[in-house]
Formats: sequence, structure tokens, C-alpha cells
Amino acid sequence: MSKFLESEKPHQSAFKQSSPTFTPEARQPGLYKTKYRPFCLPLTYAELNLFPGIRESALQHFARHEIKWHDGQNGKCSNHMCDSQVCCVNFLFPFADQPHALAQLLKPIFPLLDHMLPVEDGKLVSFEWIGSHNYLGEKISRNGKRTRGANYTSADAIVLFERTDKKRQIALIEWKYTESYGGTNLKFAKSGTDRTGIYRHLYDSEDCPIRKELLPGFDALFFEPFYQFMRQQFLAHEMEKAREMDADIVSLLHIAPAHNLDFKKVTSPALKHLGSSPTEIWGKLVKDETRFKSVYTEDLFGKLAKEQLPELTEWLAYVLARYDWIKE
Repeated sequence: MSKFLESEKPHQSAFKQSSPTFTPEARQPGLYKTKYRPFCLPLTYAELNLFPGIRESALQHFARHEIKWHDGQNGKCSNHMCDSQVCCVNFLFPFADQPHALAQLLKPIFPLLDHMLPVEDGKLVSFEWIGSHNYLGEKISRNGKRTRGANYTSADAIVLFERTDKKRQIALIEWKYTESYGGTNLKFAKSGTDRTGIYRHLYDSEDCPIRKELLPGFDALFFEPFYQFMRQQFLAHEMEKAREMDADIVSLLHIAPAHNLDFKKVTSPALKHLGSSPTEIWGKLVKDETRFKSVYTEDLFGKLAKEQLPELTEWLAYVLARYDWIKE
């Protein structure tokens, strides 16, 4: 468990007690994994975990596309206030109908960005993207459907834009909040399945996006967060080859708090010589440096001012109060 998570729990508890966005009933401790916890909401009020301006529309969007809420029940988001998916939606969904603001936000990362394009339902941001096809060859459930946000490689969010050179670019977004990872080897699933067999064809392909000459072997990637990076980079690469949404380029954008020091630990023993953090190492392992970008949440959102985003002043006040570490 990360020190950052431990520091966020009392802060989120205090925010729940002080913010006018919660009802008196919602300020009670919430049941989460058999225990009542002050940093969780009562299950009946789980939707109050979302910024008020997006609660209804976000829940509708997830329901319409059968997107799985992590730890959610009855079609609602998680009641845990340190939930990463809730954090991601709170930060990004407000931009889903704000093309100018979203372009302003992303242009420092993608200097060629000209204007945003809709991804789904006319919205400029969508969530838990698994691609229009089963590009990675992951096992399909018995009902023949793939679930966004569960059991398949999903990008936490997706945006699409046209560049000044007229190329269309997709950015798959991997969002982190309080996550931290140990040194667990994930090569074998609990069922006994050797996961290397699932993704081997992508790793062995001639156009593999990973610089395999830097690796001692494929097994070195089966430690989080490298396991996620690998699958998402494969997804981006295959989407680009298929020209999903007529995109010329599909890249991976990683967003995480600088304050979460535990996330920066290198978990794969065979990769420690390549750098001091997972994102530094992954940046070296991706063949095309334009296909992977990493930014701190603080750098992306912490310098925003209400004068820049007049249409999002209420949202900005909310995130600066709830996730106040982004200001530091």
C-alpha cells in the first residue's frame, strides 16, 4: 500500500465532511470490502463520488456502452473516494464537451494538436477503450461480447484530434492515482494460464513496437505496471495499423501524480538497469518515442487558472479542493 494512498484517505474523509457536494447522509462511513470506512460513501450515495456537473451524464455514458465501473454496484461508480477510475472521470469527463479547453489542456503534450474530434456519442473523451476489434487476441467470454473495463486490455480514456499537418491522432490514456505495485510475477494467471502465450504473437511480430534487444526476455515485462504498458502499447500499435477512427497515429499517454513516490519503484528485477522509474524505462523500450508520452498530473492540471477555463470554473474549484496535491 502506497504512502500516498495512506495520506489521501484522511484528506478524502475530510473533503467528504466539508464539501457542499455531499448530503448529510452521504457523509457517513461507507461499506467497502466488509468494513465501514470514513473515506468511502454509503453505497446508496456512491454516485456522489463524481463531480456534480458530470454525475448524470457520466453514469448514462457508462451505462449506454456497458462500461464496467471498478468496484461499482447497481450501475453506480465505486464508493471508495481514492478510486483511480473515479479520479480519472472526475478530471477528464468535464472536458468531453469542451473542445477549446481540452485542446488547451493537451497541446503542451502534443504541440501539433490543431483541434479535437469526437470519439463516441459526440463526446471528445470516452473511457475504458478496448478497440473496435479484439486486436490482442484475448479470450472472448461465452456470450461473445467483450467488456469495457473488465477482463480485457482497456485504456482508461481515449481522445482524438486533428493535427496541424492534417493527420488524425488518437491518444490512449492510462491514468494513475494512488496505485503502487510489488514484485509479483504475473506470467501465470490464477487459472494456471501462461499469459506469455496470449501476447507472444504480438511480441514476436516483425513490427513489434518494443525494442526487444534491450530486454533479457519476454518474461521481464510480466510485472506491473510494465504488464499494463505492454498490453496498451500493443493495443495502440494494432489500432494504428487498422486505422481505427481513420487515425494515422495512435499513441499512449500516461498520467500519474508526482506525489505518488511508491508508483515510481521499478518492480521488474530484470529492468532495473534501464532506469529509475517505470515510465522512464518504458520510454526507452518503445521504438518510436512519439508513441509514448508521460506527464505528471500536477504539471498537466496544477497550473490551470479559472481565467483560462471560464466554462469550467466550478469544476476547477472542485478538483483543487478535492485533489489539492495537484497545486504543489
